[in-house]
Amino acid sequence: MVVRKEKRNRKYLGSRRWGVGNIKNARGAGDRGGVGNAGSRKHKFTYMTAKTPWLRKSKGLAPWKPKKPKEISLSGISKIIEKSGESSIELKGYKVLSNGTLERAVTIKASGFSKNAAEKIKKAGGEAIKI
Repeated sequence: MVVRKEKRNRKYLGSRRWGVGNIKNARGAGDRGGVGNAGSRKHKFTYMTAKTPWLRKSKGLAPWKPKKPKEISLSGISKIIEKSGESSIELKGYKVLSNGTLERAVTIKASGFSKNAAEKIKKAGGEAIKI
């Protein structure tokens, strides 16, 4: 008669813990993996690649996108000018929007202007300079 292979768990019978070394090493739920993290590394990886479409369809690094400039309104600029008392202001990395009004002529240097904001600045006698 053919000798059948013994089950692997037979060799651990009689031992206190099944091949984990010291009893401290497998004490508690951390030994069994977390929620959704049960199984071996390969099992987790295949689940991840099958169930997450962004990982499955990715073709390398995402394309570079320029940073959007911060936005500031004309009312915010007029408040800054009232506090400082200067006739010119430089706003690097900001786009000037047309919300609000300007009381006096101001030279504004910024990364961008909306059409209405540029018109309002010119009506007040100021200058809109794009950096």
